[in-house]
Amino acid sequence: MSIDLSSLSFLVVEDSAYMRTILRTMLQGFGARKIVEAEDGASGLEAMDRANPDILILDWVMPILDGADMVRMIRTQNNPYAYIPIIMVTAHTERSRIIEARKLGIHELLCKPISAKALYQRIASIILQPRDFVKTAGYFGPAPREIRGHKKNWDGNKVLTDANSAMV
Repeated sequence: MSIDLSSLSFLVVEDSAYMRTILRTMLQGFGARKIVEAEDGASGLEAMDRANPDILILDWVMPILDGADMVRMIRTQNNPYAYIPIIMVTAHTERSRIIEARKLGIHELLCKPISAKALYQRIASIILQPRDFVKTAGYFGPAPREIRGHKKNWDGNKVLTDANSAMV
């Protein structure tokens, strides 16, 4: 299945110039034409306004402002990009890191070394299986997926949706 990414804009925030090149090349290979890059979380936040991205691809470990801190700043209801789909990239795949990523409110986690197939699958998941946003006392982000057939009951907490979260 091929998805047309030519109309979507991507912001790639990664401190390694080499990894930014790899990600940009993969995105271009998928048909993406609007790709903006930043080398750390602080410049990534600045780039958000000029790039107006549809999808954010973000490294976890970076100088100045790391990916987790950037997500915390984005996932506030008063942020204009609060509902942006986020793919977090990391080489740290221990269980505690994966649980933290979920609590941060990212959409997808991509483990290094990355492959084109894995990146494409994460983008396709965001586009083809959009998730409503959930606001609870301790969480704001995409509704968690079903796990082993058990759907999470949010105990009556308000489920937030946004037309931009569906992407296409």
